Amino acid sequence: PVTDGSRELHSLCAQLEFLLQFDLKEKRSFFGQRKDYWDFLCQGLARCRQEHEGILFVTSLDKLKTPVGRGRAFLRYCLVHRQLAESLQLCLLDPESLCEWYYARSPFLSPKWRAEILGSLYELDCVTFHLAL
Repeated sequence: PVTDGSRELHSLCAQLEFLLQFDLKEKRSFFGQRKDYWDFLCQGLARCRQEHEGILFVTSLDKLKTPVGRGRAFLRYCLVHRQLAESLQLCLLDPESLCEWYYARSPFLSPKWRAEILGSLYELDCVTFHLAL
């Protein structure tokens, strides 16, 4: 199993975060706080499901104060529960939402790249992750 001490885990999480932040449009909340991929994931999953367990779990953690911290915790939760590919796929279903959140260079806007990324993430479902959440 992959644990917190794994060098590959840190590389994987950094690459996932890079993908999710690459060409992300700058958006601000009502109070001026910069939105991040966490906000994109919340919006995408809210549209598709009543409540996502990962979103509920992360929002229950009082220590997490920033969207980036919440996004990182969500990625870890999804890896442990083998939900990363499915969760991201649900967020990528709506082309209008993708264009609202990402500029044209985002790999998520390319059907070829999107399929390749999701295919790789679905392969992670057979890997066991034992991470501190």
